[in-house]
Amino acid sequence: METVVSGIRPTGNLHLGNYFGAVKSFLQMQEEYNCFFFIADWHSLTTHPHPDNIRNSAKTILSEYLACGLDPEKATIYVQSDVPEVVELYLYLNMNAGIGELMRTASFKDKARQQLHISREGSEGDVEREIFNEGNKHSVSAGLLTYPTLMAADIIIHKALKVPVGKDQEQNMEMARRFARRFNTTYGVEFFPIPASFHLGERSVKVPGLDGSGKMGKSEGNAIYLIDDEKTIKKKVMKAVTDQGPTEPNSEKPAPIQNLFTMMEIVSTKDTYDYFNEKYNNCEIRYGDMKKQLAVDINAFCAPIRERILDIAANTEYMEKVAREGAAKARESAAKTLNEVRQIIGFRPY
Repeated sequence: METVVSGIRPTGNLHLGNYFGAVKSFLQMQEEYNCFFFIADWHSLTTHPHPDNIRNSAKTILSEYLACGLDPEKATIYVQSDVPEVVELYLYLNMNAGIGELMRTASFKDKARQQLHISREGSEGDVEREIFNEGNKHSVSAGLLTYPTLMAADIIIHKALKVPVGKDQEQNMEMARRFARRFNTTYGVEFFPIPASFHLGERSVKVPGLDGSGKMGKSEGNAIYLIDDEKTIKKKVMKAVTDQGPTEPNSEKPAPIQNLFTMMEIVSTKDTYDYFNEKYNNCEIRYGDMKKQLAVDINAFCAPIRERILDIAANTEYMEKVAREGAAKARESAAKTLNEVRQIIGFRPY
């Protein structure tokens, strides 16, 4: 079977966007591919989390992955920092990566702007000047700069052919392909396969936020988490942005209203969606009623997952077993690749 690799930074609980945009596809992938799903705790160091946050966040994501249906018997589920072979490959990739190409990546420039408190209106020259300004109290870490090489190491150490990513990671995926090709060319071997971005189905599902924005996200503060209880879900949904309602039949839905209908299309029955869609087209929509129904349907979806999350998180022995066995499987795969890499470069294998 072809190998699939995907990682998630442990920056908080999974939300509906994570589930429908990624995890739901993972459930199918684990049936069809050789899957490695990891919790990217090394990547989280770019935001300097406290040690307790690192440990607790990794446990949170692991329990929620398992509650959603990822099966450690079907897929390798592990914590990134439990596989030190990745760091050695990261070192070798960095030796052949250029500072200029890393500094030109959009993700680095965006994150550097945030850390240096430079507005989007500031030029690229402003960003570079502040990066090299020795008197600047806000520093940009080398880890942030080399994020793409660590991501590449995560992927190619398992010789993955497919990587499910969103558009925001596509440039980093192109960097991963570049580093794989560069290794092959530098050492005159066809060793690493060139990984491709992919998702199951015709298109990935984009879950909207409830604040009128286009995408649900943790940093945007517009997310409904799988762990949210019924009261919290209802409170969030009832605050969703709406308007005064349509004034003409069959009017085009403004973005915030379309977001509500998109959410309903994802979690509600077709009959429920059609009912409120007809009410909208007839200018009879009552957003309060629609929100109440949407909250009920979201809770109906989340409730069984929420119960499993709580049960699994409380079973620390099982959690540790899954993490330990997942790390062993991942290290076996990674060590095989790394030994071959060491021989190709000229080092003794372990």
